[in-house]
Amino acid sequence: MFWTQQVVIGDGERGLVFRNRRFERVLDPGVYRFFGARKRVEVAVHAIAQPEYSGRDTDALVACLGAGLGAHFVLADLGADEVGLVYKNGKLEDVLAPGTRRLYWRGLVPVAVERVTLADGLAVRADIVGRLRQLGLLAKVAVAVDVPTESIGLLFVDGTLVGTLAPGAHAFWNFRKNVAAEVVELRVQAIEVAGQELLTRDKVSLRVNLAASMRVTDAVAARTKVAKFGEQVYRELQFGLRRAVSSKTLDELLGDKASLDADIFGYVRGKVAPFGVEVLGVGVKDLILPGEMKDILNSVVQAEKAAQANVIRRREEANATRSLLNTARLIEESPVLMRLKELEALEKVTEKVDTLTVFGGLDGLLKQLVTIK
Repeated sequence: MFWTQQVVIGDGERGLVFRNRRFERVLDPGVYRFFGARKRVEVAVHAIAQPEYSGRDTDALVACLGAGLGAHFVLADLGADEVGLVYKNGKLEDVLAPGTRRLYWRGLVPVAVERVTLADGLAVRADIVGRLRQLGLLAKVAVAVDVPTESIGLLFVDGTLVGTLAPGAHAFWNFRKNVAAEVVELRVQAIEVAGQELLTRDKVSLRVNLAASMRVTDAVAARTKVAKFGEQVYRELQFGLRRAVSSKTLDELLGDKASLDADIFGYVRGKVAPFGVEVLGVGVKDLILPGEMKDILNSVVQAEKAAQANVIRRREEANATRSLLNTARLIEESPVLMRLKELEALEKVTEKVDTLTVFGGLDGLLKQLVTIK
């Protein structure tokens, strides 16, 4: 039984005609009538407001339309080392992975596909990075890394270091290859080595806290020659501290901490230089003694200070005695000086007396008060 079918295609639509399940042609906007047996003619109507072709027969359409494909579709047929940038209305809207084959309807939305060859490099252009970040697609198709000031980035492709990255924003296509990036800080960093229990050369146990400052001078060497350069520097500081403390007695450590710092600095600096790390300074913050050793040292210090005070006291007494002897010699040689001394003594006595009664005159007072033979 034959029948007539009417199909209306709107301005935002396109139709695909299949006869006996085989593709026949594309219908532009308009009204169409088809004659034939029931179910032999089928028309699939597609809305093209979203230009991506949603059917699963992309390869069949490409083969059937042949040279006429471009009149109705934009074909994105990417090679194994190509990335496709899809522009709609002149704006980047999507990214196609290598090897993708996709059709876009021509009509309402102008579509263009830009091919980017991965063989020319994996770096993503700055203008594309900004747009992909805006669309929320950057993390899906690329590895993005922001390198701060006073830092350097290391780029690895398939586990191999391929270059360094200057401060700024960078992105690299993450197709077909495993791309990774690391940031190494070049600023001065502080390292604390705390609570180290050590023995001096004279077998005294003490706890030492050490502080050091370092910076990376060669990021490539710091990353490739040692697994974790920070931990390596920490261990070398431990070894240098142990070596320096064990070579000195307790008195040497307490008397000259600067030499201890210098010994540790000289040891560690030579050990970490091949790793691209420079040690800028080392300083012992604390030398902590056990409780009983503190008591012993306090007793020693008290005894030393007491002995010093006794020496000073004896020296001052000797000086005072010597001064008195010299005064006595002068008085013996000068009667006038003797008389002056008598008057000074009398003045000191009278300063503390409110009322003084004198009998026999001043001469009698002086003779009876002071008598020197």
